[in-house]
Amino acid sequence: MNISHQSEPLVSVRGVSKHFGEGETRVDALRDVSLEVHPGQVVGLLGPSGSGKTTLLNVIGCIQEPSRGMLSLDGDVVYDGHWQRSDLRKLRLEKIGFIFQFHNLIPFLDSTDNVAIVLNLAGSGAADSKARAVELLEYLEVGDRKGAFPAKLSGGEAQRVAIARALANRPRIILADEPTAALDSQRAGIVMDLLRRVAVEQQAAILAVTHDEKIVDRFDRIFHLRDGRLEPEET
Repeated sequence: MNISHQSEPLVSVRGVSKHFGEGETRVDALRDVSLEVHPGQVVGLLGPSGSGKTTLLNVIGCIQEPSRGMLSLDGDVVYDGHWQRSDLRKLRLEKIGFIFQFHNLIPFLDSTDNVAIVLNLAGSGAADSKARAVELLEYLEVGDRKGAFPAKLSGGEAQRVAIARALANRPRIILADEPTAALDSQRAGIVMDLLRRVAVEQQAAILAVTHDEKIVDRFDRIFHLRDGRLEPEET
């Protein structure tokens, strides 16, 4: 573990609530949620289906707007009653990397181009983007698969390429939604060990939603959500 509570949190959620609808149709997805994730931490977010886990991840990822509360990312207040940034797409590119249950790689691009495309979208030139992509694939131990298309990758290899894509713009906040659910125990362990390496070596904050009992012992901290409320933390 590399828990650095003395450092400023990279993710700070304060009194965040989120509801959908009004009146009799209102659904409270999040109720007064507060948590922090610090540099070097890999944090798990657990709970039954419908407990609000994905909604919380979407709020932190600036995909869904809270109903109230405050959200800070990497030292910047990004939501306090309303969005503090007008260009949320740029904010996500700058600060956040996303990893999903399914790799969602583009089938007609090889591994290198699947990573480089994120850098292209951020304005990097083609040569620099490909060089960074190859560097990341090597870092995540799939450099020998840099020319392979998604259909030729194993599940674990494809997920490592997806992690490389998430790291392309050097975000310090990584949000993962069921990152190992489609993998067997061995490959799930490899992916979690790689995420820990990223957290420690790049001083990133990683928050992962999971139902996967195979990886619970890989987290520094565990938060449980139930009916939109955060239960006491497990360490």
